[in-house]
Amino acid sequence: MIVPPRAAERTEEIEGSPRQEDAIGFQIRELRKAKGMTLQGVADAVGISVGYLSQIERNQSQLPIGILKKISTTLGVQINWFFHASDLPADEKDIIVRAENRRKLTFTKLGIQEELLSPNLSGPLEMLMSTIDVGADSGDYSHEGVEAGLVICGILDLWVSGQHFRLNAGDSFSFKSTETHRCANPGDEPTKVVWIITPPQY
Repeated sequence: MIVPPRAAERTEEIEGSPRQEDAIGFQIRELRKAKGMTLQGVADAVGISVGYLSQIERNQSQLPIGILKKISTTLGVQINWFFHASDLPADEKDIIVRAENRRKLTFTKLGIQEELLSPNLSGPLEMLMSTIDVGADSGDYSHEGVEAGLVICGILDLWVSGQHFRLNAGDSFSFKSTETHRCANPGDEPTKVVWIITPPQY
């Protein structure tokens, strides 16, 4: 859910129902753990105490919008990552993700946008939809776990431990995430790929 302009511009403390506050604190903790970051590391980057960050994650302290922006930057997401539609049916929570409510991450310099298809990051895996712009290249990286993917449209160049593969719509793949890997879009239209990663990385 996109943060309304007035909410994004506010400098006062975020106020709302306990349900909203709970969601933000829980998501901060969930995302921090998924990224393998410590309380100390995030607190130092944001410029707050470990105790205060712990209180935020446990929803025991109000959260100024300025601090949330710094936390978002430190965790590598847009601030709207932490805001969801408040009218989601109770029976869909933590099970269903409607297309209009996907949480998004944009890597502007890389030309890649990712949408979280999983309802949360607290389970054993995450599912993402990546949109890779024409000419975009992720660069080499590796991390713990295993991942698999399915090319939905476009062309995907994939490198795994130095091996190069060119995949088209309908092709799929899987490899150990500890192997150095990289992906790029050599085509003339955006490439969309659904990824499944375990354990969650975002």
